[in-house]
Order: sequence, then structure tokens, then C-alpha cells
Amino acid sequence: MPLRLALVFVLGIAFTLLTGVVDGGVGVGPMQALSQPLFLIANALPGLMLASLLLVLSRRAFLSFGLAFLLQTLVYAVNALKVSNLSTPLMPADFRMLGQLRRGGLTLLGSYLPSSPWPYLGLLAALAIILVAWRMERPMFARRTRGKRLVTGVALLALIGSLFAGMPGWMKLYGGHHLWLEPWSATATAEHSGLVSSLMMFHLHQGHARKKADPAAALQLIERTDVALREHLQGPVRNNGEEPDIVVVQSESFFDPSIMKGYEHADLTPNLRRLAAQGESGPLHVPTYGGGTIRTEFEVLTGLSLRYFDDMQFPYLQMNHKVVPSMVRVLRSHGYETIAVHGNDPGFWNRNTAFQAIGFDRFVSRKSFPAHAAMDGKYMADSAMTDEIMAQLKDAGPPQFLFAISIEAHGPYDVPPANAAERDAIPVPEGVTGQNKRELQNYLYHMRHADQELGRLAELLAHRERPTLLLFYGDHLPALTDTYNTTGFVDGKDMLSQAGTWLLVDPHNPLPAKREALASWMLPGRLLEQAGVRDDAYFALTQVIAPQLAGLTRAPGAPLEAEDNSEHQEDDDMANVALLRMKGKLDALLPKVDLQTAGFMEEAPLVPADGVEAVGSHQ
Repeated sequence: MPLRLALVFVLGIAFTLLTGVVDGGVGVGPMQALSQPLFLIANALPGLMLASLLLVLSRRAFLSFGLAFLLQTLVYAVNALKVSNLSTPLMPADFRMLGQLRRGGLTLLGSYLPSSPWPYLGLLAALAIILVAWRMERPMFARRTRGKRLVTGVALLALIGSLFAGMPGWMKLYGGHHLWLEPWSATATAEHSGLVSSLMMFHLHQGHARKKADPAAALQLIERTDVALREHLQGPVRNNGEEPDIVVVQSESFFDPSIMKGYEHADLTPNLRRLAAQGESGPLHVPTYGGGTIRTEFEVLTGLSLRYFDDMQFPYLQMNHKVVPSMVRVLRSHGYETIAVHGNDPGFWNRNTAFQAIGFDRFVSRKSFPAHAAMDGKYMADSAMTDEIMAQLKDAGPPQFLFAISIEAHGPYDVPPANAAERDAIPVPEGVTGQNKRELQNYLYHMRHADQELGRLAELLAHRERPTLLLFYGDHLPALTDTYNTTGFVDGKDMLSQAGTWLLVDPHNPLPAKREALASWMLPGRLLEQAGVRDDAYFALTQVIAPQLAGLTRAPGAPLEAEDNSEHQEDDDMANVALLRMKGKLDALLPKVDLQTAGFMEEAPLVPADGVEAVGSHQ
């Protein structure tokens, strides 16, 4: 028995040291790791508990520790892929993506996996070694232990379960008091404390630090803005009194490359520039970089800033409200038919369920597009989306709100496009070579198609009988991290500080040209205002507060970079407003100026018709 315990102890020490070797945040070797024992233990402890549980179940030490370490190494490998593509480490919410693999996520996320066979061969070799060891290894103890194995296994399972359940006792180790925790920076936390410690700390921190709304603070903001808020609510409606159709295009990874060094004087978005002179436009601050489309999408549809919801990394996967207040529901209260269009699997990102909660009547997804819909590269072409938008719009009947989500420019950008010659003719900045050059050209090829389709869509809408408003914006910058590091940006800031772009035009009647920086959660208020829909006090409030908060973007939990304390106060008070809004408890505090609310009552879904998913009922 002493020899067996000694073997387990040695394997545990080896596991802990190997964790330090693999985790660059702790050190690059055992000696460096030993100088920080607390960090070593904190990173190795979850794996050690798993190895111990496997040992109780299998009675084989090498098998148990080998499997636990292989699983932990896979977590580090996935983290390396995420850092490489999105410049941010794994977060607890990322594990929710596992449930999306069977809903179209396997194809999309799988495209980011390494193309080289060596990682997979290494994985197979490791599994083979573990299996051989298992076959050769003798059990450490008898199968029957008079209940000792059962008691030990249950105790270990309860201990592991308490950690993942976020029991308060674990805060003594992972609460950030002894480890390095920066709630506003997952990168800095992982670099200083290690990946596993970072995951545990954020898991516990987000579970115990959920904000509670303060109605008094929300009311103070509403009272301070009372005059301006009432002016917005009583503002003018559209001159002709006719409710326009509204088309919103969320363009995948779209941004104006002229913010990059090397493209300062290039005109790669001629239609965006032309239309910007006929309407409102400007930089758009979004809550994500390189991926996480639904973060920006959620903000645009609801008018709620995710920085006020610390624990909501993937809103459609985490929403537990059957009814979510939104721009969509406001428009439905005005008689609009609300339609979402997206050439991808409706279950991915849980959109089919989320869109019902947000208030869409119908969701036209990939299976409802024509069988001959054009593809370009890996995904459906933007031209096919434009065609479907026009097919859905009607010249008779109730006004329509159509929200279209493009996918052609989705990464990764290593898939050859339909027209390689067109791609190869795109110039790249000096210093961008090899694979980075090819990926940049592939991206720009698809981005230019998005710009072309913006121009075509605006032209088609201009020839409709019914007036139409067109809102166009990019959800985030593409994940071209190495290229950005090579070129840099015109403003001298890093890629995480760059803004995208937004555009609002009336193709029938040009609007006065106006350029203004906004955050994505401020777009719906601006759109409703331009459409003459002014009776929702919350969206009016987002416009009143926009000048103070438009550029104050940060990751959830990050300290606000503001010039004076008044901006801090406005941001803190707006957080309470947003929390109350999400819970449906804000209306009682808002001014009633002929206020017509959507009611936010739970509704039954429509019966699907003509092969189109019906995700909500029309009021």
C-alpha cells in the first residue's frame, strides 16, 4: 500500500509540473513553475480531482492520470486556437458552444481546426500509449473494498460538482484574493494566473457577482434627462405620415479597410462611401472582435448593452426570458410584420428560440432559400441574401421590418473563393506575405461583394413603390490578427480598440449627411427615430444618453475610461436602467407621453407556412 500511495503521489506531482510546462501563464518549465506553487496547484487541482475520480473507477493510475492530462491538454489546445483567431482566451461561456456542434456549429467551428495532420496524429499517438498502458497496467487495488471505493468516488464527485456549481467555499482559492484576477481582462488574468485558474475564477466571479438593479439609480438618470426625453418622445413623425418598410442588414465581419495602414487612400468600399453622403453614418463600437456575432446582434435588436450584463457572453445561449423587450416588439406594436433572414442553420447560436423571444414573426433560414441560391467560398453569397430580401418585401399589406444576417465573409479565410483571379488582383499592404496575404485577399474579396450588394440593395429599394429605410452595419472586425499586427492602424491603437461602421439611408429620399460615432446598442433608437416611431421611452433614452456613452466601450466588467466622474455616473445609472429593462420592470419609471407599450406578453408561435419557420405571433 505505501508503494501504491507513493506512485499516486509521484504521478500527482508530475501532473502538476506538466500543467506548469503546458501553461505559458505559469512558466515554461518545472523550475520556474515551482517558484509559484500556489498558481501551480490552482491550475492542476481540477485535473488532479478528475484523475483521482478516474483512478477510483478504473483502479489504474497511469490510465487515469494520462486521460486527465490529455483532456486538460485539449483544453489548452482549444485555447491556443481561440487566442490565435480572436486574441482572447477561453472563457467559461465558451463551453456552451459544445451544445451548438449538432446545430450547424460543427461545420462552422470545425473550419478553424488545424489543416496539418500532425496535431491529430499526436492525439492518436497519445491515446494509443494510454490504451497500451491500460492493457499492461495491473489494478492498484481490489475491485471490492467494502464500500471504500464508493464513498471515495462519491466524495470526489461531490467535490468536483461543488466546484463547477460555484459553491462559495471555492472562492477562498479562486476568488482572486491570492491569484491574479482582472475581471475586465481575461487575457491578463490567464497570462498571470494560468488558463485553468482563469476559467475557475471567472466561473466563480460571474456566478457570485451578478448585478442587482437599483431602481433609485435608474430613476435618477431618467429624472436628469426628463426634458430631453420628453422632447424625443414628442418629436416629429415622418412628413408623409406613411410608415416605411425597414430593412436592416448585419454584414458579416464588414469594416472599412481604410482604417488600416496601407489602405488609407484605397477606395475598397465605394458604395458605402457614396451612400454615406446621402444619409447618416459613422464608426460603430461593438462588444466583440473577430467572432461572437450574436453579441452585436443582440445589442442591435434589443438596445441593451452587454457590458451591463457581466455574465452574458453568448446572449442567445444564456437568455432565460421567454419574452425579451426589443426594437422588434416595438415595431410589431405598430403593425409591422417582422421577418429575420439568414442563409445558415436556424439552430446555430440558438437563433430559432431567441428570435421568438425577441419577437420575430418568421425566420427565413437556409432551408427556405431557393435550391439554386449562389454560394461563394464556404458560405452562401451575399447576392443570394439580397435576392431573398427583395423576394420577402411586398408592396401591399402591413409595413415590414426585415432583419438580414449575411454570412459570405465569415472566417476562416483560407477557403478559395469562386473567382480566384478577382481575389488575386486585390493589393495588400507592404509586409503582408504568405498565408496572411492570402487570407487578407480572401476576406477583402468577400467584403467587396458585401459593399457591392449594399449598393445593389439600395438601388432596388429606391425603385420600390413603398418608402424603405435601410440600416447597414458590420458585426465586428474579421479575425486577421497577424495582419493587423503587421500593418497597424491609422489611429495608432490596437485591433481591439477599432470601431466598425454603420449606415442609415432612405433610398427614396436622401437624408441630410451626418457622421456620428455610436455604439451598437444605440442603433435601434436611431432607426426608430428616423422611422417616426417615437413612443418607446427606453429607446428615446438611448438617444438622449448617446453623446455621453457612445464611445465608452469596454469588455464586461472592465473599468470605464471616462474623462470625468459624470460619465462614470451616467454609465452606472444606465446599467441599472438596462437591468430593469431586461426584467420588464422599467416601464413604471419612464415618462408616459402617449406611450404605447408592446405589452411584452408571452405569445404562442404561428403555424409554419410554405416551409418558413414561424418563430413568433403577430400582435
